[in-house]
Amino acid sequence: MTETTTQSVVVTHRYAASPERVFDAFLDVNIARRFLFATATGEMIAAEIDPRIGRRYVFIERRPDMGEVRHVGEYLEIDRPRRLVFSFGVPQFDPGMTTVTIDIVPDGDGCRLTLTNDGVPKDYVDGNREGWTRILDGLLPAYDGVHGAGWL
Repeated sequence: MTETTTQSVVVTHRYAASPERVFDAFLDVNIARRFLFATATGEMIAAEIDPRIGRRYVFIERRPDMGEVRHVGEYLEIDRPRRLVFSFGVPQFDPGMTTVTIDIVPDGDGCRLTLTNDGVPKDYVDGNREGWTRILDGLLPAYDGVHGAGWL
């Protein structure tokens, strides 16, 4: 019997905003650079998004205790405003890639987002869950220019 070495991390968040506004934050580089892979003490020194299937994104944040941390991936599915799927990796910590699926559904006067990160190495599950939770918390404040507190 082969032991599974990866797991899925699922995080949900409810927003008092339209599905379109929430979805668009992930693909608008000026908004995304403030919350996606951003930390409270880091400086986002590069953010590039080519929001087309098969195209890539890269975010590089300079962190006081880690140096330059590079987050990379490729867009696999874009179905505005319902679903976004992309690969995700941080090559300096792990050469592997995971898959992130974001599903957004209307919920009353706002929407509910469910983020599933598949293929997460077991040693990274807790930190991954905490990081995605912080990132999702920072999404709407990013529209107001607030630099998020995502990954630690």
